[in-house]
Formats: sequence, C-alpha cells, structure tokens
Amino acid sequence: MTGGAAERGGPERVTDRLIADRRVRAVAHAGSHGTEFAWAGSLPTLVAFERGVTEAHADTRAGVTTERFPFEKLEAWRDWEVARTEAPLALLATSRVVYDPTGGYSRIQRTLWNLSESQRAAHRAELLNLADSRLRAAQAAYTGPGHGVQEQLLALADARSVALDALYPALLTWLHLWPEFEIRLPHAWRASAGLRFPKAVYRLEALYGFGGEEEARRVLLATRGLGLVEQERRARAAFQAGYYDGAVRYLRDEAARTHRADLSGWMHLTPARREKLGTLLGVTRAPLGPAALNLAQELLEAVREGE
Repeated sequence: MTGGAAERGGPERVTDRLIADRRVRAVAHAGSHGTEFAWAGSLPTLVAFERGVTEAHADTRAGVTTERFPFEKLEAWRDWEVARTEAPLALLATSRVVYDPTGGYSRIQRTLWNLSESQRAAHRAELLNLADSRLRAAQAAYTGPGHGVQEQLLALADARSVALDALYPALLTWLHLWPEFEIRLPHAWRASAGLRFPKAVYRLEALYGFGGEEEARRVLLATRGLGLVEQERRARAAFQAGYYDGAVRYLRDEAARTHRADLSGWMHLTPARREKLGTLLGVTRAPLGPAALNLAQELLEAVREGE
C-alpha cells in the first residue's frame, strides 16, 4: 500500500484501499478502535492476508497499523494443530472481519472459538510448560553465588515477560477467552479473570508493583532522557484517561525491552540513569531476583490449578 490521500482518510479509507487491492484476500479490524470499548489511546489496527507477502510483518502509516500475513496462512491456520504453533491466536480470534470472500478468515475464527475442553487443556499445558522452561532458564542464569543487582533486574524482567506472554494467556484458556494486549491490560485481566481467579491475578499484579496515580506520575517522569518518547506519549494518554496501572505496566515492560543492555551493564550506568530506570522498573515496589522468579512460579501453579 502506498502513501497519499487513502491513508489520510483514516482506517476506513485504508480498509477500502486494502479491499480494492486484488492481492488482498481478507481484511479485519483489530483492537478496541471503532468499538464501544474505544478510548483516547485506541490505535487503528488492521489485519490483512495478502498474496506476495512472504512473512508476517506490520507497517504503520498515517497512524494506522496493518498486520500483514501471507495469503497461504489463510488456509493453513484453519487447522488448529498448525495455528497453535505459529499463528497470532489472540489477534485472529478477537479481530472483526470486514472482507472475507472465501470465508477463510471466518473459518479460522470458528476454529479458535470452538475448541474443545481437551484442546484448551492441551494448549494450556503447552503454555505452562513453556513458562516453566523459561523460568528454569532464568533461575539458572540469574540466581546463585556471584550474582548482583543486574541479575536481579534481569530476573524481574524475565519473570514479567513469562507472566505476560505465557501465563496470562494460559489463565484465559479456563474461560475460553483470548487475551488483549492493549495498554489498558491490567484493567482487562481484572475484568476478565479477576473474580474467577483471584490468586493468579493477585500474583500477576504483584510482579508489577502497581501504585495507582502516584506511581504512574513517578514512572512517567522517569522516561525523560531515555529515548522513550513514543512510549511516554502513549502512556500519558492512558494516564489522562485514568488507566494509571495500564500506563505503569506498559512503561515497565517497554523499559525492560528497550533497555535490556542497560540492565546487563547496570553497574556501568550513571547514578542518574540507574535512578530513572529503577523507577521505571519499580525496583522499590516489585520483587527482584529469586523472589520475582518464585512469584512467577507461584503464578504458574495458580494458573495450573485454576485459582
């Protein structure tokens, strides 16, 4: 898709442009933009299956992100055994199809929303096994004699990553729901799973050390000078909308992702940089090192037991 007037018209015009392109064989809208759950920070996101695309990728133009997938996957991902190993399951399950002449996208969604209890249990077991192996690797890498502050921070970052990437999706398999990964995420997991699985959600939240409006203010101020301009802008929109914990969760994860090298070289940073990153990560509020990994292991067990 080329730039120009089409993109300036917003997601509707971009959708029309995609549908008019003969290479595009299915289009859907994703995320909360354009729904009754939309808010100031909702980002227009489209999903397209397209001939000539060789690997999945995303591009953003004029504020509209298009997730592009090879046309061949439209057929392949109808098979659950294939989809579960390679497809972006939550994105496909929760998107809203607007163009699907062959019915392939709709069949993928039917597959995902009609999984049997045994299929969901098997998927949950796979996610739990993945989480367990990642936690064991982190335990071996970051705990034990001779490890210092940087290993404690890396352990916290990995514990959060495992919780978000594997354990939260695994928890939702009990409800046959698919996760959303918007900036409002803590509010989403409370709404979808908080009442049913209080132990799991409590441990998930403890990993992040939320602190409401006050903590969100501190974290937003700490982004200055760390190259997190776009992330700060998005988090500020969440803050202004009242999603304080959403802003904190997002910035904690983005800081860990974009500044992994700083965490590894913690002792070589200036005191000012360490203070800012420490605030972003929540080092005075969240468990570190073995405590973070142990908490993630407790979360894993709560998810396994459905508690």
